[in-house]
Amino acid sequence: MTLLVVGASGHLGGEVCRQAVAAGERVVGTYHSGGVDVPGVEAHRLDVTDRAAVRDLVARVRPDAVVSTPYRYAEWTVTADGAAHVAYATAEAGSRLVHLSSDALHAGRPEPYADDEPPSPIFPYGAAKAAAETAVRAIDPGAVLVRTSLIVGDERSKQIRLCLDALGGRAALFTDEIRCPVDVTDLAAAVLDLVDSRYAGPLNVAGPDPVSRAEMGRLVAARFGLDPGGLKTTTSASTGLVRPTEVRLDSSRAAALLPTRLRGIRELLAP
Repeated sequence: MTLLVVGASGHLGGEVCRQAVAAGERVVGTYHSGGVDVPGVEAHRLDVTDRAAVRDLVARVRPDAVVSTPYRYAEWTVTADGAAHVAYATAEAGSRLVHLSSDALHAGRPEPYADDEPPSPIFPYGAAKAAAETAVRAIDPGAVLVRTSLIVGDERSKQIRLCLDALGGRAALFTDEIRCPVDVTDLAAAVLDLVDSRYAGPLNVAGPDPVSRAEMGRLVAARFGLDPGGLKTTTSASTGLVRPTEVRLDSSRAAALLPTRLRGIRELLAP
């Protein structure tokens, strides 16, 4: 199989590439800057906002499947338009598409969100992710849209670094912002499971443990043997930020459908 990973220089994209290469697949990965630091990957620079460039690369690579992971938090043209360009080129080539979405497209509430619930964004990034899903579903109804949450890994990952910074007094973690963190290796394996499946539409793929960012900071402290007393916390409400607070994803469908086990953050960060 030839797999094209759009956004291979990112945390998740790089892990998808590593696992696919280890499985013996031909892997082509794209980057916007910095290259792709995964041995065995055929790397190409790509600007996903350039529709013609996306179509040209997909036509040349002729992938059996495409995993689409690129985003920039504050850029609609990358997150929304870029996703549409990838979906269009993938559908044109007749390739399988796995599109990475986010829990950020929900408004937030105490009750868990099911897989098929429509987006209800309340801030620009969530709106961009919702627009991306709308475009992908319209262009390629057979695509799978993976709705995930905070992606964690080792101490090099963004979310773990944020926790370490808060433990060192260099950042603050919200006590009122709840998510369902997922390990990057679990998520990448699940994405590759979905490449080989016929599942279509949105699917929640996140960890089973809903935790606040502050609680995750305390788990990181225990994992690395650090003093949790130094953890700096605040509330999302007090900062004036407009973004969802409680977003719990019900990933029971993915747990039943996929061979990959999605581990909870408490298991992942056990000392």
